[in-house]
This record gives sequence, structure tokens and C-alpha cells, in this order.
Amino acid sequence: MNRAARLTAILDLLGAQGEVSVEELVDRFGASAATTRRDLDSLAERRLLTRTHGGAVAQSLAYELPIRYKSHQRTAEKERIAAAAAALVEPGSVVGLSGGTTTTAIAAALAAREDLTTRGITVVTNAVNIAGQLAMRPEFKVVVTGGVIHSRSFELVGPFVEQLLAGIRLDTAFIGVNGLDAANGATTHDEAEAAVNRLMAERAARAVIVADSSKFGSSAFAHVGGAELFPLVLTDARIDAVQRAALEAVGYEVRIAE
Repeated sequence: MNRAARLTAILDLLGAQGEVSVEELVDRFGASAATTRRDLDSLAERRLLTRTHGGAVAQSLAYELPIRYKSHQRTAEKERIAAAAAALVEPGSVVGLSGGTTTTAIAAALAAREDLTTRGITVVTNAVNIAGQLAMRPEFKVVVTGGVIHSRSFELVGPFVEQLLAGIRLDTAFIGVNGLDAANGATTHDEAEAAVNRLMAERAARAVIVADSSKFGSSAFAHVGGAELFPLVLTDARIDAVQRAALEAVGYEVRIAE
């Protein structure tokens, strides 16, 4: 295995299990311990992991992993949330999808619906990976917002996005977030992404937060909106009962994807 393939494989493994040891990587990929340590040091310099004495962890910088390296985290929960979200979409409607692994799963769930092959839907997204994923479905009209791409999240941001969104309307917008709690509402790590997510939600007749239960009870840097903007939250059954009650007390409807 060459170095580039080995680095990608290390990140895939880290995304799947959250931490790795040098010994585990040596056994799995066959490189020497010294080479493996250099690999981890290189990835740490690029802020793709955090080095530990015996290996590396992803927790402290998980939000900075590119989307392809996060795709294995809480996969089952995200697929259930995606199925529940896709079930809310009517044929012929206009759907907004922000970037993120959960919204990417929603795009896949929509593409799998056989009843959308006749009337189709219009999908508006600022995520280039989602646009590419749906471009092969001729019954879907895919509208990409334009803007400046974030290599970390594959999301388009900036004034070009805002200009397009200001001139359209959506039936439903599914918005992924990095944090959600009763006091601070929905938040993301990046202020430019938060601005796009907020405007997309404002242009929708119904805006829905889609997030697995690990996002609850925490706040990130940039505010997106509260219950007045997002009356419905779709999540998984692992949500803490106290956190759910607090959200419902301030006006959110929290719906569990079964």
C-alpha cells in the first residue's frame, strides 16, 4: 500500500472508531512503527486528527474531518433520520438540503423513492457532493446555489448563495447542525455556513433540523436559529430524555426516527 492510500485508510479507520493506536495500524497496514508515527504526525499537522502518546484520536477535531471521513460515524442513526425525512417530501415539491452527512443520507433516501420517478422533485442545495449525487436522476431538478466552496464540508457559501436563495421559495428545508440546545438553538462551527443555513430555512414553508443525538446539549460557534425558525427536529432514539424535554419546553417538536 502506497503512502497516499495508507493515509486515506488511516482516516477512514479513525472516522469509523474514533481512535487508533500505532500498534493497531502496524498490524493492519504492514508499515513499520516509525513510518506509522510519521503518517500520524503528517495528518496531525494538517489538523485531520489529534496525536496521542500511543496513536491518535478524532474527537477534538471531528468537525474538521472532510465529509468522506465522517461518513461512518453513527451510520445507522443517520439512515433512520434520512428515511423519516424523505418520507415528509411530497412528489413535485421543492426541497432544500444543506451540507452534512445526515443531509447527504437524505439525498440518497430521496433518490431511492420509486414514487418520485414520475413527478420528481426540485432539490436546492449548497452542497456540491449532494448535487453530484442527485445529478444522475433525470426526474430530479437539481439547483446548485453557487458560491465559494469549503473544502472541509463541500458547502458553497458567500453572497452568491444568498442572492439565489433570496429569490426562491422552498416547501421543506432540511438543515444539518453541529449543536442544538434549548438555550442557544441550532449552531454550526462556521459563521458563513450558519448564514446560508439560516437563509435556506427562512425561505422554506417548513424548516426541519436533522441531527443525530450526539449533537444535542452542545453549542457551536455560529447561531443558526431557534424554535421559531425550526419547529421540527428529527433525531434518533438515543437522545437524552432531559435534553428532549428542554427542547420541547421552548417550542421544538422532537420527532424520533424509528
